[in-house]
Amino acid sequence: MFNRPDSATASLRTSREDLLEQLRLRGITDEAVLKAIAKIPREEFVPATFRHRAWEDGALPISCNQTISQPFTVAFQTQLLEAKSGMNVLEIGTGSGYQAAVLWALGLRVFTIERHADLLSQARQRLEAIGCNVAMRVADGTVGWSAFAPFDRIIVTAGAPAAPPALLRQLAANGRMVIPIGEKATQRMKVFIRQGESDQFEEFDHGDFKFVPLIGREGWEKE
Repeated sequence: MFNRPDSATASLRTSREDLLEQLRLRGITDEAVLKAIAKIPREEFVPATFRHRAWEDGALPISCNQTISQPFTVAFQTQLLEAKSGMNVLEIGTGSGYQAAVLWALGLRVFTIERHADLLSQARQRLEAIGCNVAMRVADGTVGWSAFAPFDRIIVTAGAPAAPPALLRQLAANGRMVIPIGEKATQRMKVFIRQGESDQFEEFDHGDFKFVPLIGREGWEKE
């Protein structure tokens, strides 16, 4: 699908294999997640000036003062979702489109929201170029996408001050939301699991992370 010089292709392949081994060593054990990471060409989701660093385990800058999360973070959040093929998943914070592509590679029905129109346009082009079929919109992600709710899984890729009530309401029975919560500078990765069809949720903590702030009505105010 993508034409590259043989040497560049070989270098990217080696970097990808090295990264996958790093992910395994750091606790990414879900083979479906690892296969999805391997399948999606991350180099297509980063600016050209950083293409040679696409398979490093680090975050990289993209447009609108946003970042593409480091591969470990993408893999970790995706593993925490415990999603099964065919599930509906809502992503808040499309960014580069890479996380949405990984979710699509898992066989999920993906809905993604981005507040920056330019970012979403770029992400749409990248996703279409590699054949990903993803529903996308420009909107305030903190209030979800009620037209397609409930969602089996929700993944938030920006740091929130608290779990947005609208997103919790849009979880299906026994649904699961993965979201970083805390201050603007650093957050704790949280998993919320809806207890059947009730309004009760179990909450689990999975360590420190650093994300850009989640801006919106049920997130942080825009500065």
